Amino acid sequence: MVDAADGRVVRTGDAPHPDGTEIDPTAWWHALAVATEGGLLNDVSAIAVAAQQHGMVTLDGEGEVVRPALLWNDLRSAPDAADLINELGGPDRWASAVGSVPLASFTVTKLRWLRRSEPDLADRVASVMLPHDWLTMRLTGAEPTTDRGDASGTGYFDPATSQYRPELLKQAFGRTPALPRVAAPGEVVGQTDRGAVIAAGTGDNMGAALGLGLETGDVVVSMGTSGTVFAVAEQPSVDPSGAVAGFADATGRWLPLVCTLNAARVLAAGRHLLGVEPAEFDALALAGPPGAGGLTLVPYLEGERTPNLPTASGRLVGLRLANTTREHLARAFVEGMLCGLADGLDALRAQGVAPRRLLLTGGAARSLAVQEIAGSLFDVPVEVPEPLEYVAMGAARQAAWAASGAAAAPAWQVRSRAVEAAPQPDVAGVVREAYAYARDHLAAELGWALSGYCGGR
Repeated sequence: MVDAADGRVVRTGDAPHPDGTEIDPTAWWHALAVATEGGLLNDVSAIAVAAQQHGMVTLDGEGEVVRPALLWNDLRSAPDAADLINELGGPDRWASAVGSVPLASFTVTKLRWLRRSEPDLADRVASVMLPHDWLTMRLTGAEPTTDRGDASGTGYFDPATSQYRPELLKQAFGRTPALPRVAAPGEVVGQTDRGAVIAAGTGDNMGAALGLGLETGDVVVSMGTSGTVFAVAEQPSVDPSGAVAGFADATGRWLPLVCTLNAARVLAAGRHLLGVEPAEFDALALAGPPGAGGLTLVPYLEGERTPNLPTASGRLVGLRLANTTREHLARAFVEGMLCGLADGLDALRAQGVAPRRLLLTGGAARSLAVQEIAGSLFDVPVEVPEPLEYVAMGAARQAAWAASGAAAAPAWQVRSRAVEAAPQPDVAGVVREAYAYARDHLAAELGWALSGYCGGR
């Protein structure tokens, strides 16, 4: 809960999310109840929900959940994504139609999987929505709504025109179930029984962009369960390679975004491997030499989304007697994670994004090793915003916007700290060249050609 005048956090609540790649949506409703215990929402004037993108929530004709929601990180629909791309005529056609090339994370591929793998359940589906849509509907008790930001991650919504593409939904699912109405940015879509207005809500990445108050030239490198690199743009993006998803944002602009499956959990795996706590892991990584003495980690520990290698596994390359130390290993884990995200920055540049500063967010951004190594590895000044839940801050900012009736979201100050480590182009070039070599060889073994990916680095 924040003060609408200045964005100051007044109260907070939280509840854990279960592990796994599918979940009964009622668990989100119970979590909301837990997080708001003790009167968190008693005197609020407006509410908005920002939640994970892409999740497939299916309801029957009575509004009951048909099956557990498939989440963004569920990769079982990877073959269905490939089939859909081929059926439409290739990635260029998809990028032109909806701004993105669908991967296993996208809702449209999950619907194809449901039709193929669970046809009896598919037959019961009357409507489809996203996690934030479902929660907003539960709060309002009214018609389901969404926003253009979250809708742009479905694979059947065109962010350039802000219109659904029902023919793509029908291609994937065989018919066109009902979809939420797309609300305008800043629109009031309902109210609670206590009279608090409810805004449209949005996806988590759009919420973070709104919470951080991104302007042109700002690029976010977010390192949570997944890693994302994104920026706001004044024009829609179209990337047939699939590296950049051409999403919409929550304000009426666009949000070109690169997502990797492997971010903070890479560092957790490194700590587990070395048997150390975060502070010691940071010290080890900072004691290791840049480039880790030729040791390179390709961090595809859970497959990978960008590049699209869902069956890949991680790999350590260049292991020699001289670099089999704890310091070299810790350094390789940090550099491997960051190199994957640096590839994402290259892909955004190829779409016309001109970064002037990088904002490090997410759990891994608290790591001193990540901050310092990112400062030397990226060729853009790096800052670390104060530690806040920026997805929630974005939801709160949208709620304040809806309550005000203003033409734009309120301007809230976001404090950040500059990372002192300066860019080191020569060092970064060596580290990234070694990473690209290892990455491309792994992809080639899996039958994928990455020539041209992220500028061919």
